[in-house]
Amino acid sequence: MLRAIQEKMEDVTAKSDVQKESEEKVDAFRQDLGPFVVAAEKTRMPMIFTDEAPGHPIIFANDAFLAVTGYEREEVLAKSFQSLLATGVDAETMPIVEAAFGGECESDPEIHYKRKDGSEFWATMFISPVCEEDGTVVQQFVSLVDQTKHQQDNAQCKMLIDELNHRVKNTLATVQSIVTQALRRPAEPAAIRQAIESRLMALSRSHDLLTSGNWEGTGLHDLVDTALHPFEVVAGREERFTVDGDNVHLSPKTALSLAIAFHELATNAVKYGAFSNEAGTIRIDWTVAEERTGNRVLIRWLERDGPKVTLPVGKGFGSWALERGIAHELGGKVTLDYLTDGVACTIDIPIAADLTE
Repeated sequence: MLRAIQEKMEDVTAKSDVQKESEEKVDAFRQDLGPFVVAAEKTRMPMIFTDEAPGHPIIFANDAFLAVTGYEREEVLAKSFQSLLATGVDAETMPIVEAAFGGECESDPEIHYKRKDGSEFWATMFISPVCEEDGTVVQQFVSLVDQTKHQQDNAQCKMLIDELNHRVKNTLATVQSIVTQALRRPAEPAAIRQAIESRLMALSRSHDLLTSGNWEGTGLHDLVDTALHPFEVVAGREERFTVDGDNVHLSPKTALSLAIAFHELATNAVKYGAFSNEAGTIRIDWTVAEERTGNRVLIRWLERDGPKVTLPVGKGFGSWALERGIAHELGGKVTLDYLTDGVACTIDIPIAADLTE
């Protein structure tokens, strides 16, 4: 007990003259404005009074201010207001703070502050001078309104807008490529329209799938089901599809490229391959390989029992979608084999470390 008293006395002795003077001002402040001080201490709005000395030392802090900053009352008294600002506050902020204390700001500034534990918050500062009868400013009354959530929401909105712009640009580039490829060769207007519309619908379905997951990606099994659903329902071929593999998680970019690739492979199967007769089947499966350089997924598309396969004369949009969308955009590898009893396609692409949903 004696040791504790001695330590307390040493602590009091070690206090600076500035802090002692500030504490005396606080005591006088309390005596002069007793009921007001009690009310100010208990209000939920963070409030402080500062002296007019350089640095604006704090001479009063209410409970709400202590709660938001994490300081004890004895720690914050005599502390300069500027010391509360966040580390690394830009050079433009200090003049704004000084202008606010001088009553020279056109609007109440929103400032970045730090707490005792080092965490940071944003707050709008409202400053009102406390004057003598002759108009001399002797103190400043400062109240704060926490704007941290508002700042976080703004940052989130900016990130979402940037991401949206990126997605729109990528989508428009894909649409442009679809239209360009559809118009590359002479064809009837109806055929061109059908080619464009079917591919845009495939793109739309993949967008819907990603939107349902807040554009955080989707599972490969979900993507295959979505991409091939029209071919199953419209032509009654559900039993002729075999899909086998875990629901490997895909990024939005990977999902969009694969959606177009699956659509093209299925369209080709309807026109020339396993789904152009009544006996053909298609098997789709995949495996994941964990390598030192990153995980990869190996997807296999295999057609059986369709018409006899003949080598294509030239490359159509399907080949372009696979080569550009998979090989170029995803850094993957695509192998197309025109086997006698059916087309075989192997897609090898890198994926993120989280393997399944």
